[in-house]
This record gives sequence, structure tokens and C-alpha cells, in this order.
Amino acid sequence: MTHIKVTVDGTVYEDDVEPRLLLAHYLRDRLGLTGTPIGCDTSSCGACTVDLDGATVKSCSVLAVQADGSAVTTVQGLARDGEWTALQRAFHEQHGLQCGYCTPGMIMAARDLLRENPHPTSGEVRDALEGNLCRCTGYQNIVRAVLAAAGQEDGAGARAETPSGAQIGEEVGA
Repeated sequence: MTHIKVTVDGTVYEDDVEPRLLLAHYLRDRLGLTGTPIGCDTSSCGACTVDLDGATVKSCSVLAVQADGSAVTTVQGLARDGEWTALQRAFHEQHGLQCGYCTPGMIMAARDLLRENPHPTSGEVRDALEGNLCRCTGYQNIVRAVLAAAGQEDGAGARAETPSGAQIGEEVGA
């Protein structure tokens, strides 16, 4: 057993854990934070995405002992005093979910994007979310939700792109 001390969603936890215990299992099984789903255990789907010391990581690819001394933020730690963040509200309002299984990872990955790029294009949103899989939605409303959270309600005002990457209204090849 290895002793760890980790801050999760603002609360400090000290535990003895098996060295091979994945962070995803620590969050869910030890701390009861079931808002971080485990979709694949291979880091392919992104459902278990969390923030680890300011970096977005897939918690099924990080050992709990690697989080020792770190701060972890899960989707459950985003709301303050029962109030959703703009991003969480946008996912709800723009119907950016169906079954909801991928939603925590999508929100965490989108949060990271918006920290780095507060006014992304739809293409930039798609690029940022490419490591997160959704098996139900077709991604349209997820992209719309991220753009809405960026202050581009329903994508209005967004720098929409054509499939070639050119800006709408810009001549391709110009």
C-alpha cells in the first residue's frame, strides 16, 4: 500500500492505496464520485476526463499514486453553491447530450479548450474534443453547446468554417 494525499474538488483526502489503482477507480470507488464514468479503461473514449493540476487527463490512464500531492477537479466539482457553470448550462440548453455517459468528459475537455481559446471556431471545438467519443449525439449539439458557452449563442457570431477550413464568406484558395 502507498499513502497518498490528494485534493479532489477542493477537499483533501489521505488514503492508503494499491500502487496499481487507477485514478478513475479511486475517484469512483473510494471517494464515491461517480460523475466520472469509466467507459473503456484504455483511454480511448475520454468519458473519465478530469483536470489534474491544470491539465486535462483521462483518469483511466493515471494511477492514483501519480496524483499524490495534486489537485483534481471532476465534473462534480465545477458547480459552485449548486449553480452550474456556463458550460454545464450550455450543454443542457443546447441539448449537448443524449444518454449523458460521455458528457462529463466532454465538459472537462471543452473547459480546457475554453481556458486556452475563449472564442474557438466550430473546427477548433471539434479538434479539441477529438479524444472524446460520443456514441449517441452526432456531435452537432455538443459543438453548439461549447460555442454557446463561449458567448456565441447557438453558434451566432462564431467563426464558422467550411469543410476545407476556410472561413465562411472567404474565398477558398484566395
